[in-house]
Amino acid sequence: MKTGQAEVGKADLFKEKASDWDRQEMVRQLSSGISRAILDNAALQEGMHVMDFGAGTGLISTHLAPRVGKITAVDISVAMLAKLLEKPELKGKVEAICQNILEEPLTSKFDLIVSAMAMHHVEDTEKMFQAFADHLKPGARVALADLDKENGTFHPQDVEGVFHHGFEREHLQAILQKTGFTNIRFVDAHTAQKEDRSYPIFLVLATKQ
Repeated sequence: MKTGQAEVGKADLFKEKASDWDRQEMVRQLSSGISRAILDNAALQEGMHVMDFGAGTGLISTHLAPRVGKITAVDISVAMLAKLLEKPELKGKVEAICQNILEEPLTSKFDLIVSAMAMHHVEDTEKMFQAFADHLKPGARVALADLDKENGTFHPQDVEGVFHHGFEREHLQAILQKTGFTNIRFVDAHTAQKEDRSYPIFLVLATKQ
């Protein structure tokens, strides 16, 4: 695993969660539902180089890896990426990089960037989308999943690192257009159930100009 200097000295907010992350029922359901939406809508092809942004333990990468050439799994949690690297089905297909690409870009250009439930952990959405555009080849695409706007009950009130309680689709579309994306469309990817509440999750697809 490569570790970017940008994260040295920063607390790993997912260190305690990593050990049993994959065993959580909601996490498994989210990953399965979002992966299906990506597989159904993102037109994956052999030979593609894909970035999995906020890759965590590699649950999304595991679904996509058989359909593409290579995946670069990017996250700022050393602990989560360590769990990804333990998975034998990802060996030789997935490279893990612990780095904040908004501050320290990668040198590679990608055919597709995917992300599942990571965008609400990034404070500056426009800067994130600009970073995505900068990491894509011309005509390459994004397939990004996250919560529709919710009332703040999806996460515990005192949880660290959550900057958005979901997103308004129209707002995201405007930011994507501003950062150079076209052919923007949203699909309903999944609905998460938590206690007695339902939380819709979208997948937005767009093409870099």
